[in-house]
Amino acid sequence: MVNPNYYIHNALIVNENQRILGALLIRNGLISEIFQGQAPAGFGFPESTISIDAGKKWLLPGVIDDQVHFREPGLTLKGDLLTESRAAVAGGVTSYMDMPNTLPKAVTLELLEEKYRLAAEKSLANYSFFLGASNENLDQIKKADPRSICGLKVFLGASTGNMLVDDPETLTRIFENSPLLIAVHAEEEPVIKDNLQQYTARYGEAIPVEAHPLIRSSEACYRSSLKATVLAAKTNARLHLLHLSTARELTLLRNDIPVIEKRITGEVCVHHLWFDNRDYARLGSRIKWNPAIKTSDDRESLFQAVLDDTLDIIATDHAPHLLSEKENPYLTCPSGAPLVQHALVAMLEFYHKGKISLEKIVEKMCHHPAILYQIDKRGFLRKGYHADVILVDPDNPWRVSSGNILYKCGWSPFEGTTFRSRVTHTWVNGNLVCDQGKFYETRKGKRLEFNR
Repeated sequence: MVNPNYYIHNALIVNENQRILGALLIRNGLISEIFQGQAPAGFGFPESTISIDAGKKWLLPGVIDDQVHFREPGLTLKGDLLTESRAAVAGGVTSYMDMPNTLPKAVTLELLEEKYRLAAEKSLANYSFFLGASNENLDQIKKADPRSICGLKVFLGASTGNMLVDDPETLTRIFENSPLLIAVHAEEEPVIKDNLQQYTARYGEAIPVEAHPLIRSSEACYRSSLKATVLAAKTNARLHLLHLSTARELTLLRNDIPVIEKRITGEVCVHHLWFDNRDYARLGSRIKWNPAIKTSDDRESLFQAVLDDTLDIIATDHAPHLLSEKENPYLTCPSGAPLVQHALVAMLEFYHKGKISLEKIVEKMCHHPAILYQIDKRGFLRKGYHADVILVDPDNPWRVSSGNILYKCGWSPFEGTTFRSRVTHTWVNGNLVCDQGKFYETRKGKRLEFNR
């Protein structure tokens, strides 16, 4: 099947720290030309090119989200590769990397390939899947192909779908032998257990959700992140610290060298930039994540670390649960919430408030994930790159409600929030998959490839 061609003109192109009023030609699934202004008179367009006047909307590279839980296989009541990728492309996310704590857990290469097979059939966005580390699968880790698998996920703290790696010798061997980037969930389990015992003694089973950031505390995060960075330095492993949530952890990272030169990198998730512990009173367990949302001082420090390049990328940790599960008491309420549909527009709210530039948002959500994971020909608007492209209307307010939430779980912590900007068009590999709320689902995303 031949890809259609598109000429998108009269757009504000935001790419590689520049803004130009220009045009972009998509041909055979790739970015064929980028023009300042219009295409020159007499330019030879491919036959049957579809012309789209952007009306000065923003033309951006598609967002690359390196941390999602799309719940397939085994947990598809919460979400699946079709429903969550549909929500992703509606929000401008054209590529994602999915975590291994599904059922069964993706701790063998055979199980991992089954997830790739499912995605090829269902996913509207491009995809990659993390291999999960365990205390027993070092042989599988050693065999992993770094050109076709995004990374190795190591849980240093127990979370939803417990895959805790808690044997020190095994952890050292993993860091010494992994051919893949190692992405870690860093929370120190003994600290969390001690804190939980204290709060259980005080409250019994009626622990308030406001205690969550005190149980899964800053100390638990820092100790675990410190352990991971020390081990990575010792073994020269390529380490990525996922969803950092505290100011103190930022002292473990550098901002004096480009991201491409870093051996240890860090990310922040949108919810840790948007919410703080005062929001538990209003939203309760809907914002119960691991690691926990912490103080306003932590939130502001994380935001500053995005601006000064201490933190390298912005992700979502999209993790849908049924609302009936989230309404359980604290001890039985799962952590996590859906986010991919609203992540970009949430960050654009910060732009509208003067807190961050458009260029920095594109850098942290598009360019840097591509650089950090060494993704082949994505993350930038460049000739010859795959045409993962989005159009954003900067001034078209809309309110998040049950009627426009696309997650299979049917809810969002942003319900009732009005966003000023909206994603109007999303192309994946040159295919227009979402056009002002209408989806074209016959063409699927592709497996990401890596230059390693």
